[in-house]
Amino acid sequence: MAEIDERLAEALGSLPPKPGDEAPQAAKKRYSELVSQQVALALGAELRRRGLKEARPAPGGTGPDAGAERRMAGGLGAKKVDVTWATEESGLLLGISVKTINFRDSKTRNFQKNLVNRRGDMLMEAVTLHRRFPYAVLAGLFFLDSEAANDGTEKRRSTFLNAHARLQLFTGRNDPADREEQFERFYLILLDSARTGLRPAPPPLVPPPRSGSTADLFAPAPLAEAAPDPASEPLLRPFQVGAPERQLALADMLDDLLSLVAQRNPDFYELRDGRLIPA
Repeated sequence: MAEIDERLAEALGSLPPKPGDEAPQAAKKRYSELVSQQVALALGAELRRRGLKEARPAPGGTGPDAGAERRMAGGLGAKKVDVTWATEESGLLLGISVKTINFRDSKTRNFQKNLVNRRGDMLMEAVTLHRRFPYAVLAGLFFLDSEAANDGTEKRRSTFLNAHARLQLFTGRNDPADREEQFERFYLILLDSARTGLRPAPPPLVPPPRSGSTADLFAPAPLAEAAPDPASEPLLRPFQVGAPERQLALADMLDDLLSLVAQRNPDFYELRDGRLIPA
């Protein structure tokens, strides 16, 4: 397992159990905020490991380094950005926006209710940042509950497929002169949110009763039948927007983003073995 997979699994495993769909709105909102915060902290740590020492957020910070967002001056005013890498010489070089939809709508029972609003928030963020930093590499990470891939009906596609269709126009900004509202890369990530909560400790092993004979002291414990391990299934399944049939690796996603950063800043950086190093 790649290090970024381990970081995210540990971060999401530290969350409280996911509230049910009928839980109060405040509880669901808080859970979604925690998902975004933990994802941002894990990404910040992974970027620093890859050579981006100024990457934020960082745990235990104060002021602009605290929490899961950093306030950046943009072309349309200040904007909070989930994950950033900025330097004194160049300003913003890499920004990652994290959005989530974790709960079904109480009426439609699908996950699509807030899709357009989330898209609008992310596109405004891209315009604001690209207007001030046209060479910045921006990525959108849109986390959907994994059941969003299964909520389709005879009359409508699943939220997962609809999200690909509604976001495809806003990805693939390969030239700094391209449209400001586009992200360089846009990803949809299916999250098995039922496994994000703290897992209960396994029950203690109870030795079988002894007959009292000396032979029992050396008898091997009976082997329990191995139960299926739900953790063997992927916690996160990433896809590039527009390609719902091809699952990606998180490490490859970050390699691609850092490759773009190096491409746009060839006098300063190059990518080597997944790490950004001085050119």
